[in-house]
Amino acid sequence: MKNVFPKITIITPSYNQGSYIEETIDSVLSQNYPNLEYMIFDGGSSDNTVEVIRKYEKNLNFWVSERDNGQSDAINKGLRIASGDIVNWLNSDDYYEPNCLNIIGKQFENSNVSAVCGRSNLFKGAREVVGESSGTDVYRNNLAKTIGWSRIDQPATFFRKTALDQMGLLAVDLHYVMDKEWWIRYLLLYGLNNIKKIEAKLVNFRLHESSKTTTQIDLFGLETASIFFNIAKTIGEMELAQLIVDTEDLKEDLKIQLTSTFLLEKKVLLKNALHHYLLHRADYYYSIDERGAAQSYLNFIHRDCLNYDEQSLLLNLKLRNRILPIWIKNRKLKLFNHANIS
Repeated sequence: MKNVFPKITIITPSYNQGSYIEETIDSVLSQNYPNLEYMIFDGGSSDNTVEVIRKYEKNLNFWVSERDNGQSDAINKGLRIASGDIVNWLNSDDYYEPNCLNIIGKQFENSNVSAVCGRSNLFKGAREVVGESSGTDVYRNNLAKTIGWSRIDQPATFFRKTALDQMGLLAVDLHYVMDKEWWIRYLLLYGLNNIKKIEAKLVNFRLHESSKTTTQIDLFGLETASIFFNIAKTIGEMELAQLIVDTEDLKEDLKIQLTSTFLLEKKVLLKNALHHYLLHRADYYYSIDERGAAQSYLNFIHRDCLNYDEQSLLLNLKLRNRILPIWIKNRKLKLFNHANIS
């Protein structure tokens, strides 16, 4: 039987990434995937980006260079016209591993799969690998935690187009965690059953001095807090909404994309997800020795909204935050690691 390759749409948003975009484009086109739709949406770059794009335009399905309203807006332009069976975006400073698209196409041969989550290399400089991602976090049998912790390895997470049609476009008010909010929408619509996690490293994610992940990390936390603030407010958890505003010092009310009616239908699930979010933030604040912020969240978390593992983490955090300063924890960890190495 002749192999049928599902059509894959890749969207690259770009703005003044002339130093990197050629490597990005080449990594897509050199896949030699036989059923590829590749589009580039440049935000009117003033460097050599357009010159680089023109070198490859005969192999592109579409490209444009014009002013836009940021990365989410650029990606949405591609999502509106994407015709592939599978869709993802690849930023203009990252690049695919060889055979990435063939691996993805193969996974989607199973009609029950609506999302495939691979892994990424983290690199800087001239392809110096400095770490690796474990892939998008999917906690089997714990949808509330998957939503509440909501960590997505976006470049290595591909969606079926029929799922995207239900998820809708990216929230243009979000500039840092639009993929996280999109992932939450997916989880609310489809749950965990149709997600396929694979160990393959599909993407190389670049860390450099001008990347948002490197230079504006605090804003990721603020936008995430805005998402969960809006969820809390919509489902009537006003005390939790105010707690998030006060602890995170939120300045603006970003709009979540899902309708209030849809959120209210998931009220119990979202309440549990909110408490997982609070636990995740408490753990983060404890890790950076912001014990007051950690305690603010710990005081409000309901044990009955968590499963056994998270209940254990909650109890341990409460104990450690009260009697064990972080510097003691770090010293013990250092001694433990030294003993193991020796």
